[in-house]
Amino acid sequence: MSGPPVGPGPEQPPAPPEVRRARAWLSRAVEPGNVALWRFVEREGPVAAATSLRSGVAPARVQALVGPRADEDVSGADLRRAERLGARLVCPEDQEWPALPLHALALAVAAEPADGAPATDRTQALVPPVALWVRGEPRLDDLVDRSVALVGSRASTAYGEHVAGELAHGLGERGWTVLSGGAYGIDAAAHRGALAAGAPTVVVLACGVDRVYPVAHSTLFARVLDDGLLVSEWPPGCAPLRHRFLVRNRLIAGLTRGTVVVEAAARSGAQATANRAHRLGKAVMAVPGPVTSAMSVGCHELLREREKDVTLVATAAHVVDRVGGIGTDLAERAATPTTPRDSLSDVARRVLDACPVRTGVPPERLAAVAGCDVVDVLRVLPALELADLVQWTGTGWRLHRGG
Repeated sequence: MSGPPVGPGPEQPPAPPEVRRARAWLSRAVEPGNVALWRFVEREGPVAAATSLRSGVAPARVQALVGPRADEDVSGADLRRAERLGARLVCPEDQEWPALPLHALALAVAAEPADGAPATDRTQALVPPVALWVRGEPRLDDLVDRSVALVGSRASTAYGEHVAGELAHGLGERGWTVLSGGAYGIDAAAHRGALAAGAPTVVVLACGVDRVYPVAHSTLFARVLDDGLLVSEWPPGCAPLRHRFLVRNRLIAGLTRGTVVVEAAARSGAQATANRAHRLGKAVMAVPGPVTSAMSVGCHELLREREKDVTLVATAAHVVDRVGGIGTDLAERAATPTTPRDSLSDVARRVLDACPVRTGVPPERLAAVAGCDVVDVLRVLPALELADLVQWTGTGWRLHRGG
């Protein structure tokens, strides 16, 4: 079965009910991130693939992935439960499917060994999702079209949370969607920063979209749903198991144009997300921190890895400059303060440096100290006086008070 069109195309009808039901079943029957399953579904089509797996006649390697779940079918209940939540299952056959950003995952999986050979571990494999459970009103493809992932440590510092909030706020003001994992620390600061700018934000979960994890973020998730989305590969009711966070990271990297690591320890999930973004050909950015901070070691290590072409960023403008359109989203250079001294000629600088602070001296004395002709001194003194850099005392020249 060929994949969905990558570029924009004419409006297409939603996935047929039997296709949506099949993909809903597959999302629960097999844990996401498996290369063999994705290839089987692409080759056979979702309906035929689900039918084969439920009948136990699929290739042994794929059939083993389902195990006892082959006898369970709660796909109809999952779809009804999602509908009651205000959620939906978005399939590759739907117009809402974010085909363009996820195409990088399809390209990456093509590099995996052929069926029958050992494949990359599921927690590290770059595999497109079979379907996505989405909760919230906006279209998924619209929100992730111009999106950036902001990730970092759960045990963040006040510095990291401040920077994450400022970056997210600035991106939101510029019309970019901030995407993160909804966790404590940097993730939460990023979501809150986007919300403070009145911009939508997307939370990619490692559990069902009906569950709040962590529980303390129930209010935050409710605010996210005002204009943004909760997204997950797992159907409603699924728990946030540890291995699912590792699998989830590839979606955070894959759905966005680039990933910014704000704070990360020496080993962290944020670094893993950045590594996946690099493997997908997406932009990788990092915020520097104090060299004494353990929470910035991961960022500094990323910046030192030349082969990954990691960009140092400090503002939202820097991020947009990296991921935005060519020639349209360039960051302005930081403004530098100027003084009247900046435009002085070499002779004028030397004469100014020769002027005493308190007692005025004649031009001949200035010429001797500056190492130039008296004529040159007389030529630059009027301009220095107009710039309030020197003043005439009645007996000689000295620096202007406050100059």
